[in-house]
Amino acid sequence: MNWKELLQTTAVGAEAHFDRLKNRLFGRLDAHKPYQIVYYRGFGSPTAVWLKGRVLRQRDLSTPSDNDTFWQNLLATYQRFESDEVPGVTVRIQAFGQTHTTVSDEEGYFELTINPPNDLLPGRAWFPVRYELPDVVQPNGDPVIKDGYLMISPTFSQFGIISDIDDTVLVTEATSLLQTARLTFLGNAYTRLPFGGVAAFYRALQSGPVTTLFNPIYFVSSSPWNLYDLLVDFFRIQGIPKGPILLRDLGLSKTQFIKSSHHDHKLGMIRKVMDVNPQLPFVLIGDSGQQDPEIYSQVLRENPGRILAIYIRDVSQEDRRDEAVRELIRTAEAARVPMLLVPDTVAAAEHAASIGLIDSDTIPEIRADRRADEGQ
Repeated sequence: MNWKELLQTTAVGAEAHFDRLKNRLFGRLDAHKPYQIVYYRGFGSPTAVWLKGRVLRQRDLSTPSDNDTFWQNLLATYQRFESDEVPGVTVRIQAFGQTHTTVSDEEGYFELTINPPNDLLPGRAWFPVRYELPDVVQPNGDPVIKDGYLMISPTFSQFGIISDIDDTVLVTEATSLLQTARLTFLGNAYTRLPFGGVAAFYRALQSGPVTTLFNPIYFVSSSPWNLYDLLVDFFRIQGIPKGPILLRDLGLSKTQFIKSSHHDHKLGMIRKVMDVNPQLPFVLIGDSGQQDPEIYSQVLRENPGRILAIYIRDVSQEDRRDEAVRELIRTAEAARVPMLLVPDTVAAAEHAASIGLIDSDTIPEIRADRRADEGQ
């Protein structure tokens, strides 16, 4: 065993020992904490649906406001990351008139892939789903139930959209560790800023060139699942179309410090989205700051004929990085797929209109939305 394997084994053992110690020390206190089912928006197609969630013991976070103090934001962040997970509990899931069961893992997560019935309502994208914990009750004796929704791409969808979040939709400055930490730990859904014009552009993509359509949008990020509620609130506040938000588990595993790397997580989630939507081509949107161009290039190689366009927001300040992205752009062009390094949302939208992905009449709205966002 080399030093990395020894360090990894020691870290995993220490985490397990800490969890056991915490459960012994705080077990009685936890008995008074309510159970919480956190569901993440499921997604799929008429042939398969993927569901995921988590079981915790903690109270719901308070609703953020635009005048929350530094300390209120810091406390909310602490509560997000200091989660008391509930492992080994049965989760009952009811969807489409069917009942399924699964069990939460050591971090409290659960996931399930189900097959919807053949008689889905045509033209509908969102369907109700109920999560229950049949073997436990709340401290006050109430059942543990959470209602939510899952998204199925309608048969008339023309394409899907897969978008990064950090420095693509949400200003994060992911290339600066200190700035990312400040924004993550000390901000809330009201204080975080979108890139100008994103909401209007994504609404145009969701509608497509014919405004009666519904093209599904999926958001993929390497941010931890602990930030899910913050992102849901942020998208709602900014008017960004609702869609599944696919984040990452940062827990330790026996083989690596974080259960999946940035690259492997994003590529795996994109593959999952495309696998459950075999009938759809896709538009990919990301930024140049991290690995989006490399990941999207691999997706393009693995899915010939299924990628309509790739838009990369230019956030890098390094000439070497820009040149690396341009080399990937040349490779994409050789495969006859437009891959653009764009300075802003409007440039991406203008190209999307030129190839028939959005209605050209939405361009003025996108320009106005950019001006409004940049004036915040």
